[in-house]
Amino acid sequence: MKNSRLFVMISIVLAMLVASIDTTIMNTTMPIIADQLGRLDLYAWSFASYMIMSTILSPIAGRLSDLFGRKKIFGFGIILFLFGSLLCGFSNTMIQLIIFRAVQGLGAGFMMPFPAIIAGDLFPMEKRGKIQALFTAMWGLSAIIAPLLGSFFVEHLSWRWIFFINLPVCLLAFLTLLPYKEDYQSKKANIDYIGGILFALGITFVLLVTIVEKNTVIFSIIGTALLIIFYFFERKQASPIVPFSIFHNKQITWIFINSFIGTLALFGTASFIPLFLQDIAGLSPYLSGTALLGVAVGWMLMSVPAGKWIGKYGYRILLIIGNTLLAISGILLACLNETHGFVYTFFIMLIQGLAFGLISTVGVIASQQLVGKHEKGISTSFFMFCRNMGTAIGVTIMGALLTSGTSTMDGIHHLFLFGFIASLFAFSTAFLIQKEQVYRTEKI
Repeated sequence: MKNSRLFVMISIVLAMLVASIDTTIMNTTMPIIADQLGRLDLYAWSFASYMIMSTILSPIAGRLSDLFGRKKIFGFGIILFLFGSLLCGFSNTMIQLIIFRAVQGLGAGFMMPFPAIIAGDLFPMEKRGKIQALFTAMWGLSAIIAPLLGSFFVEHLSWRWIFFINLPVCLLAFLTLLPYKEDYQSKKANIDYIGGILFALGITFVLLVTIVEKNTVIFSIIGTALLIIFYFFERKQASPIVPFSIFHNKQITWIFINSFIGTLALFGTASFIPLFLQDIAGLSPYLSGTALLGVAVGWMLMSVPAGKWIGKYGYRILLIIGNTLLAISGILLACLNETHGFVYTFFIMLIQGLAFGLISTVGVIASQQLVGKHEKGISTSFFMFCRNMGTAIGVTIMGALLTSGTSTMDGIHHLFLFGFIASLFAFSTAFLIQKEQVYRTEKI
């Protein structure tokens, strides 16, 4: 059992590392890729196709793992991501790259929920904080490795190697998954294909609003209509893709809402702090990137003890503390001006890392503890889905506010003022989470 657990953890870490690197490695290499493949007008879609597919597939993958087991669905995701990476490496046109990035995004969508889901199956509550800290370290490591790796491949080999390098890593992740002896007993059921399609199409149209410049009202209406149809359709299904029974628990519903509003408010900060540090403070790209490491440091510091704290204090008080820290970071960001530099912004990112480290870790554990055994996959992945949707919408709003000012600094002030105000709404929802009465310690 211990060897099986070790192998699956290696598989998870490798899969998570390669998927997280691929979300950022193209930031430094895409200008060169676009120059070679042409169609600069489609530049943003190479990112959008990956983001949309990975976002809409995460909750579906979580639900499928409840029905058919974690190992099968996770393994399928790894192979799909490998296949998508191979196709991306052989792209000869921008259209091909966008389509193949979508395939890659599908694989990422199948992979990304499983670190938290499988950790929930393998480890007791008080140990999961340490595991979440390990996963956070992988995101922090990828933030450092991705630009360096991308620059190396472009300068010394070819941009195609940013995709080809995924092949041996994915293969090793798949092979180390094979010895895993899964304890979870799946609950066999029919797949709700129509529900899955309605959900995917509805979320796709909603996310398109965050990307396109034209027809946003039409896309939002179509997306909303499809999601309404999805809701009424799912209520009649014996085995729905999203079992709405999990929302009967008001505690977990407010945790989902709190995560969505909190990430909408300030999770996009990392997209705009480098702009401030480079254009306003005059720092180098290296220093501006280093400032973002404060998030990873703070996240890990809070993740490690969070599992034990839940047993002592409960979800509600920890989420109130996390949202208080988030609001404090919002105040500091709203006060940002031309005199501030690296130390001030690193401190803000550290506080924000502490906030999201607590909110995210407690939220993931709560989404597993507050539902039935055969709903852990969908509940965990839906929590992550709320976080991803909040991020996508928040970054879009902030981007629009950035261009609303008379200067770059004016726009930055507007977007962080929005973040602070939204963080106050997130803070208020934390008080709506009911206080728990009893906790039990799981034993493995």
